[in-house]
Amino acid sequence: MKTIGLASDHAGFELKEFVKTYLQEKGIEFQDFGTYSEASCDYPDFAHPLAEAVEAGTCYPGIAICGSGEGISMTLNKHQGIRAGLCWKEEIAKLCRQHNNANVLVMPGRFVSHEEARQIMDAFLNTEFEGGRHQARIDKIPVKK
Repeated sequence: MKTIGLASDHAGFELKEFVKTYLQEKGIEFQDFGTYSEASCDYPDFAHPLAEAVEAGTCYPGIAICGSGEGISMTLNKHQGIRAGLCWKEEIAKLCRQHNNANVLVMPGRFVSHEEARQIMDAFLNTEFEGGRHQARIDKIPVKK
């Protein structure tokens, strides 16, 4: 596993700090793209650098958090090489990896507990992509110009 990229806005900051502790406990390296406090900020300012790092291969996978998970997810998914999946329970995290080969886990910081986040991350980080029929669908995701 490469270095995991992290990003959040102010509403996701507290959960991101927990994620860092979780990753340290597992001995997993990470790069924090911000934010670095609970001061009000704009999630695109942190989502774009994370997406660029995942697309470049310097980080894999990514974990991103905002209040609902929606805004940061929308921003990440504007990048053609990103498949960010919004997960609020373990089963969804498994399916995002198995069927969609998600390369960024997004969590809603205001709606998941630390224990739920731990379960979601365990599922996401330990589930493999199934390939097969799912690959053809993934190949159709990027916008063709």
